[in-house]
Amino acid sequence: MPDLSLGLLFVLGLVLAAEFVNGWNDATNAIATVISTRVLSPTRAILMAVVFNILGAMSGTAVAATIGKGIVSPEAINLTTVAAALVAVVAWGGPASYLGLPISISHALLGGLAGAGVGTAGLHALQWAGWKKVFTGLFFSTLIGFAGGFLIMVAIYRLFAASRPSSVRRIFGKLQILSAAFMAFSHGSNDGQKFIGIFCLVLLLGGVLKTFMVPVWVILLCAVVMGLGTSIGGRKIVKTMGMRITKLEPVHGFAAETAAATTIEVASRLGIPLSTTHTITTAIMGVGATRRFSAVRWGVTRDIVTAWLLTFPVCGVLSWLVCKAIQWIS
Repeated sequence: MPDLSLGLLFVLGLVLAAEFVNGWNDATNAIATVISTRVLSPTRAILMAVVFNILGAMSGTAVAATIGKGIVSPEAINLTTVAAALVAVVAWGGPASYLGLPISISHALLGGLAGAGVGTAGLHALQWAGWKKVFTGLFFSTLIGFAGGFLIMVAIYRLFAASRPSSVRRIFGKLQILSAAFMAFSHGSNDGQKFIGIFCLVLLLGGVLKTFMVPVWVILLCAVVMGLGTSIGGRKIVKTMGMRITKLEPVHGFAAETAAATTIEVASRLGIPLSTTHTITTAIMGVGATRRFSAVRWGVTRDIVTAWLLTFPVCGVLSWLVCKAIQWIS
């Protein structure tokens, strides 16, 4: 194994910092509803999220491979490129998490990679095959997330039409624990793998790996760091996701989490990187819309969607600027 230079160690540290922000912002989405419905206390929900995020991150490498070698050509970029992308992720995702604004860390990463890749090697550094999966992920995370939440909620309404509200709450209070665990697992299987892929890309660029591969120790390290981000921060994200979009009962939380987790899990197995934030948020909107259109606080969702729309271009431009600044200094 070649010597680890200070520059390589610094970029690897940036990967872990971005993974921490990922756990702080995105991973918290997995437990927002189960906390807001008071099915689990914040402490228990966070512990569950940490465990199942780690298990999900260890469940496959398809998304990691897409991110690591399918978005920007490894041969056309260098450590400066990746560092610029990660600076953009941390600079945009950190303040958003502190303010309780759920953004897409996935889109922050993809925008950062695109901007830095173009800044380093031009447009030819971008790989269309990987970007087709990104655009497919946009479809999965928005339309399918909303439709899934809506349809599952409609089915529950029909199946339990004759049941008393107290019975429904008791049944789904137990089932929501399972759906929240499923959501946390699916988050790890998709979002957790994104920074695993970047970590391995950095090792490849630094000469530690001869070909792109995903060692087990990288999976464990990144999964644990993501879990730390979830356990330390994220309470403001929980409030926004679980309380401000629409009023949720356990049955609504179950429907939203089941729809989102199923969508994310299918995408993960196909190697499609999508936004778990978009998926769970639109699923919550779909669930809320089954009661009445006005049950969703569209003003709150407008702010969230605005942040989504800004994430990709802001991180793309920021990473391009950082990349050019590093090149100029060098």
